[in-house]
Formats: sequence, C-alpha cells, structure tokens
Amino acid sequence: MYFEDLLPLLMFGALVALLFSGLPVAAVIGGVGLAFGFIGHLFGLFAPIEFFNIPVRIWGTAAENPVLVAVPMFIFMGTMLEQSGVAEDLLRTLGIVLRRVRGGLAMAVTLMGTILAAATGIIGASVVMMTLLALPTMQAAGYSNRLATGTIAAAGTLGILIPPSIMLVIMADLLSISVGNLFLGALFPGLLLSGLYLLYITAFATLRPTSAPPLATAEGPATGGELALLLLKSFLPPAFLILLVLGSIFAGWATPTEAAGVGAAGTILLAALKRRLSFAALVEVCERTGLTCAMIFFIFIGATAFSYVFRSLGGDYVIEDLIAASGLQDWGILFLLMVVVFLLGFFFDWVEITLIVLPIIAPLIKTLDFGDHVAKPEIVYWFAILLAVNLQTSFLTPPFGFALFYMKGICPPQVKLGEIYRGIVPFVILQLSGLAACIAFPDIVLWLPRTMLD
Repeated sequence: MYFEDLLPLLMFGALVALLFSGLPVAAVIGGVGLAFGFIGHLFGLFAPIEFFNIPVRIWGTAAENPVLVAVPMFIFMGTMLEQSGVAEDLLRTLGIVLRRVRGGLAMAVTLMGTILAAATGIIGASVVMMTLLALPTMQAAGYSNRLATGTIAAAGTLGILIPPSIMLVIMADLLSISVGNLFLGALFPGLLLSGLYLLYITAFATLRPTSAPPLATAEGPATGGELALLLLKSFLPPAFLILLVLGSIFAGWATPTEAAGVGAAGTILLAALKRRLSFAALVEVCERTGLTCAMIFFIFIGATAFSYVFRSLGGDYVIEDLIAASGLQDWGILFLLMVVVFLLGFFFDWVEITLIVLPIIAPLIKTLDFGDHVAKPEIVYWFAILLAVNLQTSFLTPPFGFALFYMKGICPPQVKLGEIYRGIVPFVILQLSGLAACIAFPDIVLWLPRTMLD
C-alpha cells in the first residue's frame, strides 16, 4: 500500500485519537481536516487552491441551506415545551391515567418520551427534564432504581428517531434525499421501540411486582368528569400541536421547515395560555436554543472541512478498496457498517458519527443491491433509518453513553452509576431487536412512505 493510500487512514486514526483529548469536538474535526490538507500539500496530494473550496462548501451546505433552518426551530419547540411546564403537566396526567396499573408510572414516562420525541430531538434536555420530573416520583412509589433509570434514559432518547428529528433533517441533507419521506420512514420504527419498552415494563412489573407497584388510587381526580377536564387541559394541547406539525408534513401541506415554524409558534401560544410565558423565560429559551444550535453547526463546519479533505485525498477509494479486498457481499457490507456504527456509539455522539461517517459511506450505500428484499431506489431511505435506530443506542452504551451521564449528574447520591448501567442493558437489547426487525422486515420502514406517495 502506497503512502497516498495510507494518508486517509492516518487522517481518520488521528481524528479518533484526538477526540479523546478533551479538546472541543468541532475544533478537533476541523483542525484535523486542515492539518492533513497541509500534509497532503507537502506530498503533492492536495492543491493549495482547494483550501478555498472549504469555505464555499461550508456556506453551501450549512449557512445557506434552507433545509437546516428547521433545526433551530425544532430545538426551540422542545425547549419551550420544557420551560413552560407543559411536559410536567403531561407526565402528571399520564401517571394519573395509568395509576392503577402495575408499572403504570414507568409506562407514563415511556409514553411521555414518545409524545415529546415528536417535539424535540435534544436528548440531553429530555433526559434531564424527565429525570427531574419522574425519578423522585418513581422512587417514592417504590420503583427499583434499575427500572426507573433505564426507562427514563431509553424514553428520553426516542427524540433522536421519532420525527420531527433534527438528526433526520441532517441525514436527509447529507444524503440529498427528502426530509418528509425520511420522517415517514422513521415513524413506525420509533413507535416499535416505544412498544417494545412498554412490553418490557409490563413483563418486569408482572414478574417483580414489588419493584414496579401501582400508584395509590387516591392520586388524581376522583370523578370521570374531572379526569376528562385534566386530559383536556394537559394532554390534548401538546398532542394537537404535535399532530398538527407532523400531519402537515406527512400530508404535504407544509415543508419540514414551515412545520417547524408552526411548532415553534405553537409552543409560545401554549406557554401563554398556561400563563407561563414571560420575557425572562423567552430569553432563556432563545439562549439555550442558540447554544445548542451553535454546537451543532460548529461541528457541521468542522465535519465539512474534514470530509472535503478526506475525500480529496482519496479516502472514498481507499474504503471501497478495503471492503472489496475483504470479499464481503452486499449483506456482509451492511452488517459490517451496522457493527462499526454500533461500536463507534460507545465512544462518540450521534453528531460526530453522522457528520463524519455518513458522507464517507454514502457513495458505497448507493451501490448496494439487496434484490427483492429492498428495491434499489429505496435502499438509501432504508439504510438511513437503520443508521438512526443504531445511533439511538449510542446514548445508552457505556463508557460514554451521554444520556447516562446527563442522568447521573442530577440523580441523588444513592443512585449508583452501576445501577444505571444495569438498568439500560435491557433497553439496549430492545433497541438492537428493533434494528433487527427493521432489517428483516423493511416494510416497517418503507410501507408508510410508499402508501403516502401512492
């Protein structure tokens, strides 16, 4: 193997090593890209004029990209729902509805995570919010720490998959495919995972009833009319807003960007109706939205520089040659990519994996052929959802499961990190089971886009 073939591999190795240095991720990604551009120039593999292409690509792929305008508005939507107390009221209402069911509080957390997943893709905010709201109540009710923490962490990560998801918006842009179709494809896999969580909670509560007891029947309204009023006030408004956002996208009435604007405006209206909208609250929501967007787009800029240099140095061809030399066929390549992404999830966040790995493997994915299992034009959509389901596990897998650290940072001292790790193991297995189901039965992903487009 010649030096020009080794350079892209050295570039990727340097990136992986430096990501553990503790330096800002975006600076590491962009810095490695620029540094290897200069190294490539020294060996005659990268022309100096190509450095001028990097700002142009950054401007075209991030700054002026109309699709990515949806990202800050979806983030604002989720942050405002949290800040206004809508999420807190929703959890309380679901807990009351399921108060007589063993494991009902854990089910309420899962259902709230599913509903709020359609409002935000900010996993850190979701996990922190649900830990603060649900964990004390679950502990007071006698829930085991393992079930409580595992349920909260898993439910909090659904927002990365269930549309509208900022990860799916970025994936669609990187793969140059329809955001709306990708949203359609992700809906059933997201609901499948939520359903698997509910089945597990039911089984756990049945086998170990003392670890998931029902709430006291005195909790909540005493009459059916009072319960209906509570549902009307706390459940229907956010549910209607989310249905309006998703329905307008799926029906083709609005683009994801337009629907994101409606969702952001709707959350402001909900906060005002609950009399929880103030100038200070609005400023805080805008600041948190801005900081989150800055982090994502800073990584986007660094990843654009990295991927441009990597591909200019021939990285695409090196990867294709390595896979060709391995002798793997289409199915073998798919399983290899799934395993690699799963292992990367032990150490890196979805943002780094998506923005670094997806541009590298995208050309390869478009060459795969699975015969009658998946039609050729649908492979890229199918693979994108498989990748999204796979990446959801990255928030739960140690040693760097970000959802686990968010949770541990605000848990009471008696909740040990080991308990959190043991609590998420069944949910990671359920996520991998959901991934296997989507691979074996592609219609879980593709049926809804086909139906809506026919």
